[in-house]
Amino acid sequence: MKIAIYPGTFDPITNGHIDVIERASQLFEKLIVLIAINSKKVNLFNEEERILMVKSSLAHLSNIEVELHNGLIVDFAQNNDANVLIRGIRSATDFEYELQIALMNRKMNNKLQTLFFTPHEKYLYLNSSIIRELASYDRDVSDFVPENVQKMLKDKFNKNK
Repeated sequence: MKIAIYPGTFDPITNGHIDVIERASQLFEKLIVLIAINSKKVNLFNEEERILMVKSSLAHLSNIEVELHNGLIVDFAQNNDANVLIRGIRSATDFEYELQIALMNRKMNNKLQTLFFTPHEKYLYLNSSIIRELASYDRDVSDFVPENVQKMLKDKFNKNK
C-alpha cells in the first residue's frame, strides 16, 4: 500500500492545506494528515481542537486518516509504513527550508521520499498565522478556511474578549 504523510501544525487548517491534501489524496491509497506537536510554537488551538477541526474539514475524503504526533516525523513514517512525505511550498524561502528537512529525513531513512506540492495560486500567500491575525480582529476569513474553522476561530476569539 502506498502511504503518504502530510505533516503540519494546522493551527488552523486553511483552504491552502486542504487544496494540497485533496490533490495528494488522489495519488495515494492512504494519506495520513499528521498534526505535529511543535514545542517551539505557541498554538491558538489545543491538540483536541485541531484534530476535530482537521477531521471535520476533510470528512469528504475517504482515504484520509488524522493522527497526532510528538516527535520526529521520520520515526512516525517508519512506524506507519509510510514512504512519502507531502510538503507544501509557496515560495523559494519555503523550498530552501523544506529541502534541508527533506535531505535530513532522507539521511535518516533513505526509503522516505519527500514530494513537494504548490497550492493553487489563489492560496499562495496564505498561512495559518495570517488567518489567526485576521480572525483576532474579527475580519472575514471565509475565503481562506472552511466554515467549521471560521466558526471555531470566532468562538475562540470571542471567548478572549
